[in-house]
Amino acid sequence: MATWSRRKLALLLVTSIGLASGAAAHASGASGLAFWLWTAGTVPVLLALLVEIVAKLGAGEVGLDIIASLSMTAALTFGEPLAGNVVGLMYAGGQFLESFAEGRASREMTALLGRVARTAMRYGSSGLEEVEIDRIEPGARLLIRHGEVIPADGHVSGDTAVIDLAALSGEPLPVRRLSGDFIPSGASNAGDAFDLVVIRRTAESTYAGIVRLVEQAQRSKAPMVRLADRYAIWFLALTVLIAVTAWWLTGDRIRALAVLVVATPCPLILAVPVAMMSGMSRAASLGVLIKTGAALEGLARVRTAVIDKTGTLTHGRARITAIRTTPKYSPDEVLRIAASLDLASHHVMAETLVAEARNRGLPLSSPMEVEETAGTGLSGRVDGKAVSIGGSTYVRDKSKWGDPYALRDGLPKESAIVAVAVDGEVAGIIALTDELRGNANKVLQHIRHAGVKRIVLASGDRVDVVDHIASQLRVDDARADLSPDGKVAIIREEAARGGPVMMVGDGVNDAPALAAADIGVAMGARGSAASSETADVVLLVDDLDRLALALAVAQRTRRIALESVVVGLGLSIMAMLVAAAGFLPPVQGALTQEAIDVAVILNALRALRKPLLP
Repeated sequence: MATWSRRKLALLLVTSIGLASGAAAHASGASGLAFWLWTAGTVPVLLALLVEIVAKLGAGEVGLDIIASLSMTAALTFGEPLAGNVVGLMYAGGQFLESFAEGRASREMTALLGRVARTAMRYGSSGLEEVEIDRIEPGARLLIRHGEVIPADGHVSGDTAVIDLAALSGEPLPVRRLSGDFIPSGASNAGDAFDLVVIRRTAESTYAGIVRLVEQAQRSKAPMVRLADRYAIWFLALTVLIAVTAWWLTGDRIRALAVLVVATPCPLILAVPVAMMSGMSRAASLGVLIKTGAALEGLARVRTAVIDKTGTLTHGRARITAIRTTPKYSPDEVLRIAASLDLASHHVMAETLVAEARNRGLPLSSPMEVEETAGTGLSGRVDGKAVSIGGSTYVRDKSKWGDPYALRDGLPKESAIVAVAVDGEVAGIIALTDELRGNANKVLQHIRHAGVKRIVLASGDRVDVVDHIASQLRVDDARADLSPDGKVAIIREEAARGGPVMMVGDGVNDAPALAAADIGVAMGARGSAASSETADVVLLVDDLDRLALALAVAQRTRRIALESVVVGLGLSIMAMLVAAAGFLPPVQGALTQEAIDVAVILNALRALRKPLLP
């Protein structure tokens, strides 16, 4: 990328020097010298352009650069090197302006890539040692000094920590995290030094995933950009038709040259990619990572939203309201066993149990031989005993003695139940309440304002729990007891109704539905790696309001791209007709087209502005 920028700058300097020196020679009466200086200022740009055109044709692409090469070739052939030099300058200047605009547009995404930590201070047997981040394993204890970027996902150990999440979420103010709280990699320490216990390898961490997604986003090409490429063929044909017709009707080849000069279609070449990159960069600054240009465009056309409950419409940080046990076990022992096994899970409910056990000072054991059934439960060994935790049905099927349902009498219907079995015997149940997010209805209202006509609540929880949540929300339908396959079926059912479908979720069990939807949106701040990798859009901050902002950014970006193309091409076609009529000479035509280019790029950059929610 840097090499291409230097090459564009070199071509801009060559054409500028050729134009300026030729003008000086012409002013001094050396017309012959001026002719060759202007020619010399044109040829390098023309040769570079021809090489690029051949490369594109070899890749099966027909670019609108052909028109620029035709205009420069015609100028030199017709003995109008000044016009050719001006076209070369305008083209080189436009390419350089494009690089500047795209750099400006992608600065937020580029900033994310530049924050990768290289080393970390790890506690070892002989004290602190500086190690490469790829040598950090789960369970390692790191010292995070003031100002350092967090190299790996982990939990605060010991004192509280003050964390700056601005690079990930756009939040301007630091936040305080207590002992045991989760901290994502990529954030930075805004307070005193603190210890961090690593929970996953750096290659599997939140920030490493974000970096991979950003790199994927920067390589993407939106369908709208490909559509512009298809329009390029028709515009090329129209340009040649107008130029040939003007020459044939008037016998003036300079009019044909003038048409070619003003036809350089930068509104198609520049407007769409600059607008798309601007929108993706704006979204990144707001804590929303849109992986591809296709996802940005698709997000703008969503008409149905299927939204998971846990961790999405609810906080996903359930509060324990009761622990009921069989006579053989105490409440703290049931919680300790469940939390120990949940150390191997990234589910939001698991984080609640682990955090509560640590707050009570319970000693957790390392789980072994863990197998997780997405959205249902997990089994493994804790302290040598076979343990199963999850939904009541899952644990009952795993048990030989006892029934979790027998312990549920008198609990609120909306309580979520985590059942626990040890060595095939039901040990107890843990009742949790996951409260609805305070801004949930407001966000749903914003989503509807963005053009979403139908909202469906989809959850794997029990019918009574889902009905209780749905009664507090303005949704069109609510589905409960859904397996991962069941959520995929809902996506297909809603797609059959018509209109693109968006799925919003955060767990491993949501990954198939995220992949099946036209647009998958993952709550990446606390959600699973599987959902983030599968989704088209990742919310980097645990705030559902960012979904409404993402929809607003997508719609605004698409509108700006389309208006840039329509207005820019309209002005270009008008200029071509004026040139064909003989009222716009080649040199003035090149200047006119450059003014159109600048206007189009500046308009596309409006997508960088933050959208306003109603």
